[in-house]
Amino acid sequence: LREHPHRGRGVFTQRDIKQGTLIHISPVLIFDQREYSAHGRHTRLDHYTYCWKNGSYALALGLGSMFNHEPFGRQNVGFVRDMGRSLIRYTALKDISAGEELCICYGPNVWFDVVAQDQGAGAGEGAKGSGGNASNGQEGAVETGQEQTAEDFLSGFDCM
Repeated sequence: LREHPHRGRGVFTQRDIKQGTLIHISPVLIFDQREYSAHGRHTRLDHYTYCWKNGSYALALGLGSMFNHEPFGRQNVGFVRDMGRSLIRYTALKDISAGEELCICYGPNVWFDVVAQDQGAGAGEGAKGSGGNASNGQEGAVETGQEQTAEDFLSGFDCM
């Protein structure tokens, strides 16, 4: 983790990473819809949760809550939610050079001003979340050579 003057803390690689490489597996803590509505959405946790099955939300543990945002098509890391195992897998979408920040796309409705990756390293207040229902949809192409349209990607950003 490293601090960025405009984006806050972010995840950076110390070595080159090849496209398709599994970067991290995050276990998640699940909040059912009732619990999240009553408590979680009123706290900073709202910026770090992923939509999950049956209207629930998941807090990614480990590095999963530390990846900053890049708009769709500019992110270098994709994620797949494994709801059966309560995990999120993060994979390199392209070759990533040592020193680069690792970023995912939170979706189309972010709650902060987007700061480009090349303006330094890190994200605004929070990382992901349902505080705009980000980090909750189609995770992005994660297999080498797999293509995904913007429409396919954005179609999954409705938690309910």
